[in-house]
Amino acid sequence: MVEADDAELIRRSIDDPEQFAGVFDRYVEQIHRYVARRLGVQVADDIVAETFLTAFRSRASYDHAKPLARPWLYGIATNLIARQRRDEERFLRALARTGAEPPPESMADAVIGRVAAQAEDRRLAGALTGLASGDRDVLLLVALGEMAYDEVAQALEIPIGTVRSRLHRARKQARAALGTGNHTREDA
Repeated sequence: MVEADDAELIRRSIDDPEQFAGVFDRYVEQIHRYVARRLGVQVADDIVAETFLTAFRSRASYDHAKPLARPWLYGIATNLIARQRRDEERFLRALARTGAEPPPESMADAVIGRVAAQAEDRRLAGALTGLASGDRDVLLLVALGEMAYDEVAQALEIPIGTVRSRLHRARKQARAALGTGNHTREDA
């Protein structure tokens, strides 16, 4: 028996919601690993749950011409990560306006700390925070999400040329921040 592709499972889930479990089972570990690397394990559980809930709720509008749902799910997760960060920034600005004592460690500091600990190099965390958010999203989808350029383009709904230019710029800026002269053939 041939296993149904993601688009077929999503199409079937319109009438039989249980079919969506197949998509969930295929991608939940990948999405969780990606989000956990970006925000930490505790926040990842919530973001991943919200990613699949959002996907389930919007499954009727899924483009069935795309047999793989992976880029779609990574796009949803990346948007939720961005929203999480915006919400945190708003919270911290509100704390600053009220004069209340800020928390001992902000979520951004915690994320930077986790990234640095995982990479065993604090300079890498500084290099990542110095990138524009779009460049950082592309770099992390390629590096942590192990996505191909066309998948990143689909996930972020941008042209593949934009993916290439953002990735090139992110790598160049990261190398400069890290003080390395290593170049890949791709970046030359």
